[in-house]
Amino acid sequence: MSSPTHFDELDLFVWEGKADILDRIARCMASFDVEVTRADGLPPPQQERGVAMRPAVAIISVTVIDSGGLAHATEFLQGMPVIWVAAGSRERDSRTYPPEYLHVLPYDFTCAELRTLVAKLVRQLRAREIAPQAPDVLVAHSEAMKALLAEVGAFADCNHPVLVRGETGVGKERIAQQLHLGHQSYSKGAFVAVNCGAIPDGLFESLFFGHTKGSFTGAVHAHRGYFEQATGGTLFLDEIGDLPRYQQVKLLRVLEDNAVTRLGATSPVRVDFRLVAATNRNLREMVASGEFRADLFYRLAVIELHVPSLEERGEVDKIAIFKALLGNVLGDELETLGETPHWLSDAVAETYFPGNVRQLRNLAERVGVIARQLRGWDQNLIQRAIALTRGTPAPAIAADRNGGGGSGGGVALDSNGDRKGWNSSERNRIIAALEVNDWKRQDTAQHLGISRKVLWEKMRKYQILDGEPGIPEDT
Repeated sequence: MSSPTHFDELDLFVWEGKADILDRIARCMASFDVEVTRADGLPPPQQERGVAMRPAVAIISVTVIDSGGLAHATEFLQGMPVIWVAAGSRERDSRTYPPEYLHVLPYDFTCAELRTLVAKLVRQLRAREIAPQAPDVLVAHSEAMKALLAEVGAFADCNHPVLVRGETGVGKERIAQQLHLGHQSYSKGAFVAVNCGAIPDGLFESLFFGHTKGSFTGAVHAHRGYFEQATGGTLFLDEIGDLPRYQQVKLLRVLEDNAVTRLGATSPVRVDFRLVAATNRNLREMVASGEFRADLFYRLAVIELHVPSLEERGEVDKIAIFKALLGNVLGDELETLGETPHWLSDAVAETYFPGNVRQLRNLAERVGVIARQLRGWDQNLIQRAIALTRGTPAPAIAADRNGGGGSGGGVALDSNGDRKGWNSSERNRIIAALEVNDWKRQDTAQHLGISRKVLWEKMRKYQILDGEPGIPEDT
């Protein structure tokens, strides 16, 4: 049973209808700091200016639905998790359930069942209150990012599926959230994010389609799947390229029919959501090789958006994102520490982040911890933290260290200051990948998506020696 501390200062609003559950709930919660209130006919609770409301959970008998007792409760229930108490035959007929029928107790629930479920919902409410909020505005100083956000704005308020492409860690989910928030209708619903690469074998149908109570061993409650949860909102399928073919055809059927049937049920349920999928893989190549269904690809890619990597966005975006992330870590302490030093901004600009924004966030957290604990910008420790990101300096620095920079070296340079026939950006990407993979060529080739032979040829072309350091230890 959950700890009683989860029930400190909690309101339970009960719509009991003909179910006579109010007294039972009150008895179960009698030993805790919980206010149990019959909500039938009550006006919505008002929040005083500057005073935070107590956590609140609604408990509603499904018998209230027939009586129309919930007609006035729309405003009351906003932001409040709902527990439905099943009654009689309704427990077995999912067609009579409301769309929000997610948390269910049997009519003969025990005190332990009630307390466990309420404690879970209260934990979720409190975690939502203290969770750090992402910045509302995406950093977009680069032309590449400005162009992307212009496309997002143009296509946000349409009903067609969107395929978001980009490297790992570039922020594809943030773009999906912007598409969700920009839709006039679907933004009012839920944003349901699913990582297709993390679906356990054998659970696809249960997780996506849902199940009825008793449909299989362990199905003690009815469950709405992802398709139903996203109805009225946006379903975001991340890593769509990792979805096996047998699951791809089931997804395609839902997109064609706009209906799902829960496991154990006989009647389909209509679904209506905006689909946004994302991938860091080349789906066109996967279609050509037979790994991905062509019909599903064309259904998903009605609109395609490419999220640029940090390298494509350039130094200005790198620095601006880093400062924003650092500000999230330090909060008001940043003002006490003073302006971010130029050497730190320069180091961030010169570093290649193969993990993109996710890796840059990790660096910001490291730097923030150092600055907070030492109450200042300790250059040695911060530069060591930057070295541990396994990035690589900007092209000019790498060229100097490897015999390719400076006009005094007797090396022929092109108009961009690179050695003739060289691509400094590609050279630095290869060095960074080698360092990430401890200079193991086979692993590096897989990391870069090329063969070992091609990697070896590029190393010879760019005169990259085995074990060549990316960043000196003393910087």
